[in-house]
Amino acid sequence: MLPTLIGLTTTAAAAASAAAYQSMAPTGQWYGQTFAGGIRGSKQIALTYDDGPNDPHTLKLLDVLAKHNVRATFFMIGRYVQQRPDIARAVAQAGHVIGNHTFTHPLLIFKSTAETRAELSNCHQALQDAIGEHSNLFRPPFGGRRPATLRIVRELGMQTVMWNVTGYDWNAPPAAVIEKKVGRQMRGGDVIVLHDGGHRAMGADRAQTVIATENLILRFKDQGHEFVTLEEMMKALSPQPAKS
Repeated sequence: MLPTLIGLTTTAAAAASAAAYQSMAPTGQWYGQTFAGGIRGSKQIALTYDDGPNDPHTLKLLDVLAKHNVRATFFMIGRYVQQRPDIARAVAQAGHVIGNHTFTHPLLIFKSTAETRAELSNCHQALQDAIGEHSNLFRPPFGGRRPATLRIVRELGMQTVMWNVTGYDWNAPPAAVIEKKVGRQMRGGDVIVLHDGGHRAMGADRAQTVIATENLILRFKDQGHEFVTLEEMMKALSPQPAKS
């Protein structure tokens, strides 16, 4: 009996561990389909930025992206959009895609259905007030989601998007470290997540991310890669109508 109980306990622990991993893993699909990258081996790269808008680094990032004629995707926190709608408008006017990153950046796997719905709806309204119509893309804070989270996203007409490459830049390491971590993960058709802000407070230092962004653009453009928005990458994967 004891070996059987030990075996059952071990199996249950393994299952719980796997379930917890899938709730946070960027490319995990246990709890519902999410977008986490394009065609493996393609030349497309999508640069994405979380936790803005942020003063002054979002604006500095816009300068770098404009210099190299690159469009990116920004997932914004609603309460920051309310604080600095001018920065959100600058991002939109520059032709970048803007998505929903909740209103206060909570870990949604611990939030009720009502709380989750409010986080998404309030962020949507903040974006609507600041820039008007915007994308239906949503990225969960920390990547955390569960089946109920994804169901609410669908009910609100949004699409959950994740990533498959990260620069691990939330603690503001040197630009060279960010570049090295990104370079090790690249396989083509990649969605890179970086941060133009910080979820704890406005004003997070993202100077190294701005530097790393320019160096990554130069590096991968030299290798023949094309930088696209998430909408463009997703469109490339959509079935094309048959020609008559």
